[in-house]
Amino acid sequence: MSKPIYEIVDELPQNNITIMALRALDFVVPGEWENLVGFENTIREVTGETDEEMIQAIGDRAIWLYNDKSQGYQRALWLYQTVDRTDGALATAALANKVGETIPLFGFLNRITPNPDKAQAIDLCIKLVVEVVAFCQINGLPGDSIGDFVGSLTDNYSKESLMRMAALVCFDGLIPLGPDFLLKVGSILDDLSTSTLEENNTFNRIGEAIPGEDSGSKLGFINDSFASVRGWMSGFVEDRGLDPQVIMSHLHGFIEFSDDKLDYVAGFLDMTTNYYEHTGTQTLARSLIERAIAEI
Repeated sequence: MSKPIYEIVDELPQNNITIMALRALDFVVPGEWENLVGFENTIREVTGETDEEMIQAIGDRAIWLYNDKSQGYQRALWLYQTVDRTDGALATAALANKVGETIPLFGFLNRITPNPDKAQAIDLCIKLVVEVVAFCQINGLPGDSIGDFVGSLTDNYSKESLMRMAALVCFDGLIPLGPDFLLKVGSILDDLSTSTLEENNTFNRIGEAIPGEDSGSKLGFINDSFASVRGWMSGFVEDRGLDPQVIMSHLHGFIEFSDDKLDYVAGFLDMTTNYYEHTGTQTLARSLIERAIAEI
């Protein structure tokens, strides 16, 4: 545990490319997500509490819960962080002075290598599996409880968690793989070998957290997770009338690009955003605070 949870939440950025990208998706899940930053501020927003002693007590209990390694909170945060950090990092210093302005994408194309469809499909599925496993860790469930996750996704997902799934569909599905991304991912998974999976950098980083005793059983869990959520994703896209062009029209607010460069935009977003880590930290903080106030 490198930092205390209150410090991690306090250090969430107020504005960067991740925040701009997520705000561009507000039309997908209107009003669901706000960029809650700061541990005490999050306590106030989540609970509506104004009494300083009560806020302190809630914070202390939330910190205690996070520090208790028998709980799954630290593990969940590690998963959110790690699955994002394997995307690689563009030289963000070159972009720092562009926050709040239109970012001309073409100046960075020589630094971006778009993922082949197979690698993109694997990364999407591993992010989905991280969502399943982190959900189970946060809620004290066995790590392979796909049914519980799908039930919560359908009935209870909101706020930061729903925005994270919206970003997964849009940034890791529709933009890089096109409107038939679910068919592509399903086809790639059907033909995927364990040796190809083992070559994937993201799998190598978080594979030990995926349920299963070996690569074959872990691949089976990845397949089961995608199959279980595929219907929800399809309905999500259809209900909101989403396609790559619709999403790109909203991204035009801060990135300049041409419509024939969708794969490069996907690479740009991979390298310059950490939406899983950012919203995952917010999800974790909300869960800790809600549990803490229920226990006080």
